[in-house]
Amino acid sequence: MKTRHIERVFIPPAPHMVGDGFRVHQYIPSGIQQGFERMDPFILMDYNSKFYFPPTDRPRGVGVHPHRGFETVTIAYKGSVAHHDSAGNSGVIGEGDVQWMTAASGILHKEYHEEKFSKAGGDFQMVQLWVNLPAKDKMSAPKYQGITKAEMKKVELPENAGTIEVIAGEYNGEKGPAFTFTPVHLFNAKLNKGGKATFSFPENYNTAVLVIEGNIKVNNSEVIKTDSLGLFANDGEQFTMEATDDAVVLILSGQPINEPIAAQGPFVMNTRSELVQAISDFNMGKFGYLE
Repeated sequence: MKTRHIERVFIPPAPHMVGDGFRVHQYIPSGIQQGFERMDPFILMDYNSKFYFPPTDRPRGVGVHPHRGFETVTIAYKGSVAHHDSAGNSGVIGEGDVQWMTAASGILHKEYHEEKFSKAGGDFQMVQLWVNLPAKDKMSAPKYQGITKAEMKKVELPENAGTIEVIAGEYNGEKGPAFTFTPVHLFNAKLNKGGKATFSFPENYNTAVLVIEGNIKVNNSEVIKTDSLGLFANDGEQFTMEATDDAVVLILSGQPINEPIAAQGPFVMNTRSELVQAISDFNMGKFGYLE
């Protein structure tokens, strides 16, 4: 099997605030500076590196806003987030949980620090991904998947190397609980110091790793440090990862959709006219109601 090599390692771009509750480094698309297509079907990655929020009685977050044409995936590493949307879904994701919201034909939602976390304050660390939908599914019904840490498939690695948590896709025959519209692999690798793991994805799948904690070495050569992103070339299938300290790494790999992308703010469609329609539908209240 051909080795897949690191194309480039990116350090965290300058952070910016999303609402008043998320201090994020945007790795996709602006951090890698190669447009939406480079990591298709992943069209956005906002990484809230570990950041301390002091106690407050008014939960910080992002107020009501619309989405159409894609999915939002929020992965909690530290702290907890509450969610409400106009389809009637709500929930709290705590440390280790994942919130997978399919906006599809249109939804309003809001997300903010969970009340107990807000009152206590503490370290907050999250990843939010936007996963594009193919044209045939963009106008499907919205849906919501709240995936707890307990529901994730866990693969114990040999020689006490660590654990692979499978959120979506498959690792060593274990399938993750998330439903996806196109082939997507999303794992958390929790590696002990010196622990190694091997991953294999089809050569055409766009693939990257984000180091949440610790430091890693890829293919015994390329070092990727905490909070940095390693972008893989599409030049092979298999790579190895070794933790040089105890490490937590998010691995994402997906089959590109290879369709035109027309994006404006919270809407991701295929054509300009579909964007105009999305804005019109939102203004006419067709995305539902949320206070």
